[in-house]
Amino acid sequence: MLDKITLRNPTLMQSANLIGGEWTTGSGTIPVTNPATGILLGTVPSGGRADARRAIEAAARAFPIWRAKTAAERADALRHLHALILDNQEDLALLLTSEQGKPLAEARGEVGMSAAYVLWFAEEARRIYGDMIPSPWPNRKILVTKEPVGVVGAITPWNFPSSMIARKLGAALAAGCTIVLKPASQTPYSALAWGVLCEQAGVPGGVVNIVTARTAEVATWLAAHRDVNAIDLTGVAGADGVDWAALEAEAAGNLKRVHRPALADGSPVEPNWSADPGLGRIRAFVETKTVWHPKGL
Repeated sequence: MLDKITLRNPTLMQSANLIGGEWTTGSGTIPVTNPATGILLGTVPSGGRADARRAIEAAARAFPIWRAKTAAERADALRHLHALILDNQEDLALLLTSEQGKPLAEARGEVGMSAAYVLWFAEEARRIYGDMIPSPWPNRKILVTKEPVGVVGAITPWNFPSSMIARKLGAALAAGCTIVLKPASQTPYSALAWGVLCEQAGVPGGVVNIVTARTAEVATWLAAHRDVNAIDLTGVAGADGVDWAALEAEAAGNLKRVHRPALADGSPVEPNWSADPGLGRIRAFVETKTVWHPKGL
């Protein structure tokens, strides 16, 4: 028996991965059920290492295109995405409730909060400022600019399948990075709907890639692949078979930036790079570049 969801915009419910601007299926599938009824909602691809590699390669190819966009252009795309989220709020909330189980009113609130995150990052895209440092040498200026780090790998949890994507995807795109996203296997439809909206917002193909999986293979490949420059993790230990300690160790072993904003195991402590989690995530996705100039240039 299949639990059919009636959406005003049925294209939002995708059953394929978004890789390099194309919707692709694989050999295996993951069943997605409504936790309130136990009835099958549908299936999504069971991605593996090959899918992760193709997504990373697509993100790496798209990175020069996206980083070349001006801050204003990236902000415009994010503002367009914000408007699309609000235009489709009811459908996104229904998808979220159907696969995650929270009340529809709470799902509407989460989708609205997600839109607010995206709008905030749209404005921050225009405020990634550099610095001028006093030089210890005469006739020299030291300028520090902020540059996007490159491809970001992101892993999101089941309990906030929309807002966690907003915080990771919004920050990455604002900073000029491309992203490969692996959502929780219990709640993939919310993530795939974001892929549809990113396309409609004019985000170039390959900038946003979404790979669904229920094993640790995709997550491990994101941590190990040298074309991924930063990884953003949120989830509980053992979710989809992921060993968080091993994943962080793998990422650190090839000098990735690791952003894990919460302990995610019931701890009330949330360590971060700053008192503002949004700014902390932006800083995780940019690197400083020091430029020396003769005085007067």
